[in-house]
Amino acid sequence: MNPVAAASNLERLSGSIERVTFHSEASGFCVLRVKVKGHREVVAVIGSAASVSAGEFIDCLGFWNNDRQHGLQFHAKELKVVPPTTLEGIEKYLGSGMVKGIGPHFARKLVKAFGMDVFDVIEQTPERLLELPGIGKKRQERVTAAWSEQKAIREIMVFLQSHGVGTSRSVRIYKTYGDQAIAKVQENPYRLALDIHGIGFKTADTLAQKLGIGMQSLIRAQAGVRHVLQEWSGEGHCAAFRDKLAEMAVKLLEIPADIIEQAIGEELVEENLVSEIMDGQEALFLTPLYRAEVGCAAHLLRLKEGALPWGEIDTAKAIPWVEEKTGLALSESQKAAVEQVLQSKVSVITGGPGVGKTTLVNSILKILRAKRINIGLCAPTGRAAKRLAESTGLEARTVHRLLEFDPQAFAFKHNGDTPLAIDLLVIDEASMMDIVLMNQLLKALPTYAALLIVGDVDQLPSVGPGAVLADIIDSEQITTVRLTEIFRQAASSKIIVNAHKINHGQIPAAEKTGEASDFYCLHADTPEAIFAKLIQVVTGRIPKRFGFDPIDDIQVLTPMNRGGLGARSLNVELQARLNGDSEPKISQYGSTYAPGDKVIQNVNNYDKDVFNGDIGRIRRIDMEESLLHIQFDDRLVEYEFNELDEISLAYATSIHKSQGSEYPVVVMPLAMQHYTLLEQNLVYTGVTRGKKLVVIVAQPKALGMAVRTHKSHKRLTNLAGRLR
Repeated sequence: MNPVAAASNLERLSGSIERVTFHSEASGFCVLRVKVKGHREVVAVIGSAASVSAGEFIDCLGFWNNDRQHGLQFHAKELKVVPPTTLEGIEKYLGSGMVKGIGPHFARKLVKAFGMDVFDVIEQTPERLLELPGIGKKRQERVTAAWSEQKAIREIMVFLQSHGVGTSRSVRIYKTYGDQAIAKVQENPYRLALDIHGIGFKTADTLAQKLGIGMQSLIRAQAGVRHVLQEWSGEGHCAAFRDKLAEMAVKLLEIPADIIEQAIGEELVEENLVSEIMDGQEALFLTPLYRAEVGCAAHLLRLKEGALPWGEIDTAKAIPWVEEKTGLALSESQKAAVEQVLQSKVSVITGGPGVGKTTLVNSILKILRAKRINIGLCAPTGRAAKRLAESTGLEARTVHRLLEFDPQAFAFKHNGDTPLAIDLLVIDEASMMDIVLMNQLLKALPTYAALLIVGDVDQLPSVGPGAVLADIIDSEQITTVRLTEIFRQAASSKIIVNAHKINHGQIPAAEKTGEASDFYCLHADTPEAIFAKLIQVVTGRIPKRFGFDPIDDIQVLTPMNRGGLGARSLNVELQARLNGDSEPKISQYGSTYAPGDKVIQNVNNYDKDVFNGDIGRIRRIDMEESLLHIQFDDRLVEYEFNELDEISLAYATSIHKSQGSEYPVVVMPLAMQHYTLLEQNLVYTGVTRGKKLVVIVAQPKALGMAVRTHKSHKRLTNLAGRLR
């Protein structure tokens, strides 16, 4: 039957959901198997619902369609979910995992004990749950809380659904706004894009249209201008020139330029934006980024002044002393560097791999520890902090842990009012520090303290806005030591030699496959050939020949997330090859996870104490409790199923995500389809992540293009100018 003809001939269909075959939490689209009275077989129903669970009863209005591939299906134009009314349905519904703390086993117990009254018991007399064996006060409270939260979330879901936004984000919206959720969304739907992780301007915009907010309204134009500037800062810029911002906003929002200008004016009046003249043009900053940049400059200049915490040091005596203590002879350039750093209150050490940054930092720390001063060490990521601790033998923490984040106050415990009690702070991997985090860190340093910034300025700049390390060096206001000499023991590593070659715009020297080396370039002519070779190398050749574990030791680093050679499709393939048989499997937010999978955290979660870029392994999945346990280094962290949009598979990750980490083995695909991203510092960053082995699988043209391209679009920032 023709669906169009059928649409005029709508009929009703009711029944209980046997199984949810597919449900997209993003769009609400679902395929259900439904038990319908009068039908011998279960019926396939296609429709849209905010949230569906097995056992629920649905009431639909729609039409039948005989699909060539899938057979007879009922297309529901309207689909209403009603709580189940049969004991079997209630058990299925409760056991479907939608209420935390009730799994299939416990659902059976509940239905057996309370029958049809089970919903009333949970809602009105929850203390009766304690009558059941194996249920304590703690579990009863958990079930009750989950039930009422589920009810509130359902209301939000139904509200959003009725306005065309089917979204799993309802849980987040509820957690952010509580019972005020619907009122707040109705008042200004654009606040969702600012407040809720995972909701973008486009989703909020769709909702606003449904709520009757006009396309050319000022509230939309203001939200749109802020959104455009936020997207722009997502590319690393701290500001945009006013005419560029207006042009981008007109294009995205399809609003006349005069309304955009009015919106920019309003945003400036409301102090959401700040205007400043840069290079003779008006530039606009999001207020938090402006404050962070001004703060960073002020704190660096404040720390630069005053007496050295360690007083005067006679380097003519200190250098031979430290050489004797460590048994390492310093080169002339390293001796000069030690002298410079010991005479400066704020200084920078930069240089590539193998140039002796670690030896230099360790020598300086040894000299200063003899002066009994209080030293703090930190790095932007957990992995970088761990490496810093290993190389210095001292305690090192992530910046977030050093500043002690307080989730209740949603702020750091250490700040200008409660500074850190340290005389010298060393920040390693400083190329990863964005302007906001750097400002928080500098704010917490007392004026008497000294600061040593260490990093490789030729690596990719931070994922967040700013070019902090490069700007500090470019300002020429801070003592900077640039190490360039590759030391003899490092020169035997092809990884280090080739990293420097790449940095000088030269093609790395590839070993013939038969020769033993720590660096290989494999050539392939097409993206498909790269894909096949890469899978073969990761799952077979490297583990067989070198004995590395394909999951724990090998990290695939790719320029992008999307596309055939992007992290997403490589992850699906590698997961199937390396961990495909693991059970139980769960599917959330478009990904499937099982015990043993390698995953990466994508946002900072201060409550869990896990941060963007942390890599872990799934240890177990608890279907009864809807919980998943992930091992990150030394800690086991618990995730509810609805929190899994914070993680993704990590057999392959983007090169950007790998900053500050080191892996035993790095495998990197490079194809012409990546051409917009192919540049020197991207390949350089990827190669320098590998510790024992690096394999590049590339189209020769793509490798050549990457090595010779040094565009790294200059980010629009003004930290160097402020320091000058």
